[in-house]
Amino acid sequence: MTLSLHTLEKSKGTKKTKKRLGRGYGSGKGGHTVGRGMKGQKSRAGSSGHKRRGMRRLMLSTPKLRGFNSPNEKPQTVNVSQIDASYIAKEVVTPKTLASKGLVRYPNKPVKILANGEIAKAVTVKSCSVSKTAAEKIIAAGGKI
Repeated sequence: MTLSLHTLEKSKGTKKTKKRLGRGYGSGKGGHTVGRGMKGQKSRAGSSGHKRRGMRRLMLSTPKLRGFNSPNEKPQTVNVSQIDASYIAKEVVTPKTLASKGLVRYPNKPVKILANGEIAKAVTVKSCSVSKTAAEKIIAAGGKI
């Protein structure tokens, strides 16, 4: 016997006969409400595509983020006079060293050095943004940026 389309047979259990609803009490799901309950939108004819779902279920099921991360995050500010008081000459100023000395709170957030006060020590500033006049003061004191 050759294998061809007209000789193929479906394996057992592949096709399940659909339960015929609304065909009398003897059919299993045939009497009165036909397995749809009593009243309401879902019990009516043609209700399959008109059930109200809305966005609420989606909103409740999605995880909620706590806190807020601003895209325009303001930098932590440090004055030149604070650097002069906390650092010795030829020391490197980075956000991590500023945090260890207690001048800023977060070592991983941006830092800007402002020109308030005076500086007399030559320090090297790395990975901090510096205002124009603060840069002039640091370079005048013999420091690098």
